[in-house]
Amino acid sequence: MRVLLVEDDQPVAESLRRGLVRYGFEVEWVTTGGAALRHQGPYDVVLLDLGLPDTDGLDVCKALRERSDVPIIVISARSDETDRVVGLELGADDYVSKPFGVREVIARIRAVLRRVQARTPETAAGGPDRYGPRLTIDRKAARVHVDGAEVALTPKEYDLLAFLTEEPGALMSREQIMEAVWDANWFGPTKTLDVHVAALRRKFTGVIAIEAVRGVGFRLEIVKDAGAS
Repeated sequence: MRVLLVEDDQPVAESLRRGLVRYGFEVEWVTTGGAALRHQGPYDVVLLDLGLPDTDGLDVCKALRERSDVPIIVISARSDETDRVVGLELGADDYVSKPFGVREVIARIRAVLRRVQARTPETAAGGPDRYGPRLTIDRKAARVHVDGAEVALTPKEYDLLAFLTEEPGALMSREQIMEAVWDANWFGPTKTLDVHVAALRRKFTGVIAIEAVRGVGFRLEIVKDAGAS
């Protein structure tokens, strides 16, 4: 996933870039509207600050939209409703007000991309995501099926499964998981994560395996052999 980040505030940009990279995004960072318009790409989504040093971000948004359908998420300290409305009318797909957490930005990126994919006939026809011979996850409907039968999950069990299956085989730290599934500012015990992992193991025995890596986090693997346990 390639992101063009247009932000002149270095601390904000560095923090956001680190967070996005940690979740597997590739980030190109520019600090001016002119650099954004000169950037050749390719990129899958633009994160665009409005308060740029050389031009108004709304003008950059308009120019980008005139030449491309790439999703644009405006990020700004401006809380005025007029700016928000104008940005959306100029072609922005979403608007995030500062201050924000990395988790919120990632959630908005994924939501925007889902909406874009839903508008593409060949993508929409693909239906639910399939993992191995038995598991399907319908992210639009937030429903999970094994062998065609729906599995009842609590909201957090679903969020955890959906997050871990985004990159099967990847090792996710406890911090990454807590930030993505619970909250960026979660300060409670992480024991709740272990409880939810145990629940998923019980409900998906022989379908997925969730390996605990001591001192780090968890790795989800898809069971390829339908007869495996």
